[in-house]
Amino acid sequence: MIVGTADCGLRYAVRRSGSAVAYCALSIRCGTRDEAGFHEGIAHFVEHTLFKGTAHKSASTVNACLERLGGELNAYTTKEEIVVHATVLKEDLRKAASLLFELVTEPAFPGKEIEKEKGVVVDEINSYKDSPSEEIYDRFEELLFHGHPLSRPILGTASSVRRISSEELHEFISEKFLPENMAFTVVADIQEERLENMVRRIAAGYFSGIKDRQSLDCIVCGQAQIGNVFDRTVNKRNHQVNCILGNYAPSLYADRERVASALLCNILGGPASNSLLNSVLREKHGWVYGVECSYTQYADTGIAAISFGCEKSNYEKCMSAIAKEIRKLQSSELSPKRLSAAKKQFLGQLAIASDNGESQCLSMGKSLLAYGTVMSDSQTREKVESVTAAELQNAASGIFRESSSSRLVYL
Repeated sequence: MIVGTADCGLRYAVRRSGSAVAYCALSIRCGTRDEAGFHEGIAHFVEHTLFKGTAHKSASTVNACLERLGGELNAYTTKEEIVVHATVLKEDLRKAASLLFELVTEPAFPGKEIEKEKGVVVDEINSYKDSPSEEIYDRFEELLFHGHPLSRPILGTASSVRRISSEELHEFISEKFLPENMAFTVVADIQEERLENMVRRIAAGYFSGIKDRQSLDCIVCGQAQIGNVFDRTVNKRNHQVNCILGNYAPSLYADRERVASALLCNILGGPASNSLLNSVLREKHGWVYGVECSYTQYADTGIAAISFGCEKSNYEKCMSAIAKEIRKLQSSELSPKRLSAAKKQFLGQLAIASDNGESQCLSMGKSLLAYGTVMSDSQTREKVESVTAAELQNAASGIFRESSSSRLVYL
């Protein structure tokens, strides 16, 4: 892998693979939390409307540019980043890379297309109301981060989206889409030196005249002290109960604590059927279709949350079982044998996920934006292997402390 910085300040990382398929992504350090002074949902709306034409291509041309080659073009928005990415055959990589740069540096935001896309996004917002298991997580974050930029919903509201104008979109990207806030990543079966030269040439072409800008450095933030604690029940008149409970967790920059927290959440409610909560709630008792313990890291804080849906008659039993499993993790350390097995499972999941070229490419971009570099597989393994049983116990006691945990229930 080669990691570097172009003259314009854009960071890049290129990695050789053994596949005929190539992946590239342009990640921008700008998300929902950066919307102050703009209408809510503008970051997500920008992501949608980047595809609606550029100074040189119409919306239909943009959409067909890679599809006619058998490739794919996509994008997503989070609280802290906008990512545009493409998947193509390796011989078409240059076309894909150039298109991504063109989309973010020369968007047209035509008025007619903007108005059409507002209807699409409003429909997306309304569709969440029909999916309580998805809506509840967004609402939980809004309550937990109330008074903080992270409380803003990614999609915005129907009324705020309808007020976004083409002029505001141009203003937003001119302020936020700076090369020093971007990272470009490539995973392809091409010599890494050739990939690096390609990236540097394309970046120089689209950011011509921008020289010796400040390079992208990680943003080291202190842990946000927000302090919202709540226990709220909302009558949605659903046929089942949806519940989410959780708390603040270590940030991207709490190095040892975040690794311990990630391992803890995987042990408690990871994707495997033998995770503690899956074993008890689903496999043993059949009370839920699925239960998950997720951990999301932000620059200045994080969130760890347990979510599940069940029949109303099983709700109290689920809550009691969850509390029991948490108390076990808080009251005693895992044995060396259990800790070793948990680490092996976690590392195996990470290795399998990283074997996917697209996931690898996107992960590299996130790492560049956060830390200015990309950790090797051996560095990741070393960090996971170094977690102690005491650190896991401390993570369980801190994150899931009953007095500071919050809960949201949809009935």
